[in-house]
Amino acid sequence: MTSPDERARDDSGRPLNRRPRDITGAPLPPGTPTPWRDRLAVHDLESALPPADAIDEAQRLILGGGPFYAHEVLEGPWHLAEPAERDFWQGLAQLAVGLTHVQRGNSAGAATILRRSAGKLASYGDGHHGVAVRRLEATALDLASRAERDGTASISADDLAVPLRD
Repeated sequence: MTSPDERARDDSGRPLNRRPRDITGAPLPPGTPTPWRDRLAVHDLESALPPADAIDEAQRLILGGGPFYAHEVLEGPWHLAEPAERDFWQGLAQLAVGLTHVQRGNSAGAATILRRSAGKLASYGDGHHGVAVRRLEATALDLASRAERDGTASISADDLAVPLRD
């Protein structure tokens, strides 16, 4: 096993996580193919998608049942954004993480992260970067309440297919 000091790092010293992950972000054995992740190389900020493309790709992934991968796509714009835009991108990434927690059956984690997502998105106007901000905020709060009250089993895959744009 690689020690933390031996991990590959980016130019700023942040560890790079190249371990393969399944659709819910659970670790897979080293060497397991992850064609989607390898295609976009989203684990490197240098290969981050431009904002409009990141939103489109994240939406495609969320609608296809892969919110963990959507969160990875959204991390690039989040970390590269100007300070005034960071909460927006973090809110979108947290929405994807919250959906991932629902997939994993983690009610408490889902509720916490989905509420954080709604809080981050709250200060942006509807239609910011073409995103249905008010609907996403309401959806995140609704899913958080349902996860807390009724558990993640009460939330269907259709409920998790949350389009980012109208």
